[in-house]
Amino acid sequence: MAAPPLHPSLAPIAFLLGTWRGDGHGEYPTIDDFAYTEELTFGHGGKPFLTYAQRSWARDGSPLHVETGYLRAIPAPDPAGGDGAALEMVLSQPTGVVELLVGRALDGVVELRSTTVALTPTAKSVTATERSYRLDGTSLRTDLEMAAVGEAMTHHLTSVLTRT
Repeated sequence: MAAPPLHPSLAPIAFLLGTWRGDGHGEYPTIDDFAYTEELTFGHGGKPFLTYAQRSWARDGSPLHVETGYLRAIPAPDPAGGDGAALEMVLSQPTGVVELLVGRALDGVVELRSTTVALTPTAKSVTATERSYRLDGTSLRTDLEMAAVGEAMTHHLTSVLTRT
């Protein structure tokens, strides 16, 4: 069965499609700095959203984190003439954290900010997140900032990934 055509609203974020893998660095005021490997997969099924799956593991191969979700693009032309889109993202983590984010895609850059972070009763306290994905040649740079466990919005993760 042939893959369905890409929904037209996804054109501004089509650069994300595929599986990306590479190294990252984590830091936060409440933990020791750490290195990790990350894999992101963005897919589509012909509908107006991308599927998202993330996993990371420590340098010794032990698993660190996973999350899944959806990224939806709502066409919103840039007043300056660029090909942009408004974005909505839903992310779910097995640690009991769910993020609802909004943002924008423009010229190979996706920037998202949480509007809601929902927590299960046993989840660590996360109150806000900001995420970015930037295409730089053949690399995808990801950044995550978060406000959590009593800390203000602070940089947490950076990775540089290449398409596999």
